[in-house]
Amino acid sequence: MTERAFKSSKPAPQGKPGANRRSVQGNGEDVKPGDRIIVTIKRIGINGEGVGYYKRKAVFIDGALPDEVIKAQVTKVEANYINAKLTEIEKKSPDRQKPPCPVYDECGGCQLQHMTYPAQLGAKEELVREAFRRYAKLEDVPLRPILGMDDPWGYRNKAQLQAGLHNDQMITGLYSAGSHRLIDISGCPIQHPVINEVTAQVKDILTRLHIKPYQERTRKGTVRTVVTRVSKQTGSVQLTLITATRSLPEKERLIQTIRRELPIVTTIAQNINHADTPLVFGNETIVLWGGERLDEQLGELRFSLSPRAFFQLNPEQTVKLYNAAKEAAGLSGRELVVDTYCGTGTIGLWLAPLAKEVRGIEIIPEAVEDARRNAQLSGAANASFFVGRAETLLPEWVKRGIRPDVVVVDPPRTGCDRALLSAIAAAKPARLVYVSCNPSTLAKDCQVLLQSGYRLEWLQPVDMFPQTAHVECCALLVKK
Repeated sequence: MTERAFKSSKPAPQGKPGANRRSVQGNGEDVKPGDRIIVTIKRIGINGEGVGYYKRKAVFIDGALPDEVIKAQVTKVEANYINAKLTEIEKKSPDRQKPPCPVYDECGGCQLQHMTYPAQLGAKEELVREAFRRYAKLEDVPLRPILGMDDPWGYRNKAQLQAGLHNDQMITGLYSAGSHRLIDISGCPIQHPVINEVTAQVKDILTRLHIKPYQERTRKGTVRTVVTRVSKQTGSVQLTLITATRSLPEKERLIQTIRRELPIVTTIAQNINHADTPLVFGNETIVLWGGERLDEQLGELRFSLSPRAFFQLNPEQTVKLYNAAKEAAGLSGRELVVDTYCGTGTIGLWLAPLAKEVRGIEIIPEAVEDARRNAQLSGAANASFFVGRAETLLPEWVKRGIRPDVVVVDPPRTGCDRALLSAIAAAKPARLVYVSCNPSTLAKDCQVLLQSGYRLEWLQPVDMFPQTAHVECCALLVKK
């Protein structure tokens, strides 16, 4: 995520007298880094930046809001767009507010805290609308009002915070965008309050026991990352320390101290990640004390989560998204549902009580094991899960006469594999439920499906991550 910075900057060094003036008055081709321009912001971009136009080029300005008139300094010029840094707000939006988070400008984890929540929801609706205009060539988008939160704070049920040192003090946080500077995000306002409390106390315990954070530059220290997850169902916390070494100094004292001072923690685990990699988790996890899994519930579904298991970060909004998927599936109890990209099976299991049969496909074996376990926990005897690629398994099933009535896709941000879209078109399900975390790839894939004989019935955006630029969407496509 890009850093959201909108502090005033110093004027750029001047060249020859009038040089900047000439470039600003030119036809757009001679705009160059360092030039100062005035831009009226039209909308919010996919990364939360303000988007305006200058000399027929799109201009992206972090921290700017729609309808604001902005003075900015050009930082980058490409053939089709300009990046610029906000230096002054000439006309301020009534939707601008002071961000509640004290490190908002530095952290980069959120992008829209400087925007009132109703305005955030409106901007996200426009993101979806604009994506379908641009990529699916649809001017009249069947867009439903976005589903927001009554309280858009404290919703994240899991934190993965890097450990480091600042002035010889242990901190946990996120790296500032484009840098290796760790920002302490203690008390983060979008994390569940219990997450903040446990992380702060664990940090204090590690400091008292002289267990050092791992330093990449010197390759000394132990703890890379502190991972905490809270169960909405039970209120219990699963704590995982990701270490660069197998040995964990003062391990027994650490376990005893956490148990004594943090009785809310029901699992203490260690994950070992030796590698110099951006991946958070390594391949080996050891439960040092407590239960191997964290019990959780989503609606009527029950889950048992290992430290590495995926689970939605905002359960309240997940229910709204999955209910939209349930409505889109339009099940009567007679249908075969195929859930591609099924992950740990959450959407398929959500639909299972209303379907004749659910089949999930996922390429990651561990996720399929979790899906099968979750099906057992929830009593979904009509749900089965398979390891493989959907674009391979789906055509094989169709050849054997196993033809789906409903297909569900919930792909990564890059969207569906083109081979899968072709396989879906060949399978000809009556209804296609597309759950997306990226409006642009959703629109691109929908254009392919529209050309394959489907009609877009409606789009339901859901604000899964308030204060950020992300927006989830459920689309219903029906066979013509």
